[in-house]
Amino acid sequence: MLKLPTLRGLIDRRILANYRIDPDVMQANLPKPFRPTLVSGYGLGGICLIRLKAIRPSFFPFAWGIGSENAAHRFAVEWDANGMTHRGVYIPRRDTSSWLNAFAGGRIFPGEHHRAAFDVKETSNHLSVALKSLDGKTNLIVAGSVCERLPTKSVFGSLPLASEFFRAGSLGYSATTAVGRFDGMELCCHDWKVESMKIDKIESSFFGDHSRFPQESIEFDCALLMRKIEHEWRGREDLCC
Repeated sequence: MLKLPTLRGLIDRRILANYRIDPDVMQANLPKPFRPTLVSGYGLGGICLIRLKAIRPSFFPFAWGIGSENAAHRFAVEWDANGMTHRGVYIPRRDTSSWLNAFAGGRIFPGEHHRAAFDVKETSNHLSVALKSLDGKTNLIVAGSVCERLPTKSVFGSLPLASEFFRAGSLGYSATTAVGRFDGMELCCHDWKVESMKIDKIESSFFGDHSRFPQESIEFDCALLMRKIEHEWRGREDLCC
């Protein structure tokens, strides 16, 4: 895979919808070398729904670039490498509205992507994002409104604690068609700020699959919203097992 320069752009909108998961069940869904990062005894998985704008090489002096709607199913994980414990996210599936992302992902930049049709409705207070992948393997919807605080049952207890947890998980490794090799990419936000969302509807063909996640093993935890965030994507060395 060619090594691209650092990419920069704008996170126009990013929703992180999160589930708390029985750690043994979550471990069964993780390849080596990953294991769950535990919060109050639970593993955490979720969906990232992100709209990107003006994505271009960082040396471009002006805000021209491509935009796209994207989704990632992800787990908060840790792993050991080079005698150290690392923390980040494992991403088994990425979907995108962009044919360019689908073509270049895993070839020119890290992360293999699948094409999907997105249906987005939003106001300043209410957001709804749905997608259906063109290969028929993924469909989901997340809809809700901006609110002041997390659900009372959330494992985080407060918005600042949730914010710091996800801020620390900026390094992601994506599944590839090569067994045991994971593409690495790090998200570096210039100004990290989050809001809480009250979720009215959440459905996911991935997390709702009872063959992967028995009904009593998974429960919605919380959702966070980020808007208008300048950021960079930095490729990282592949992780191979």
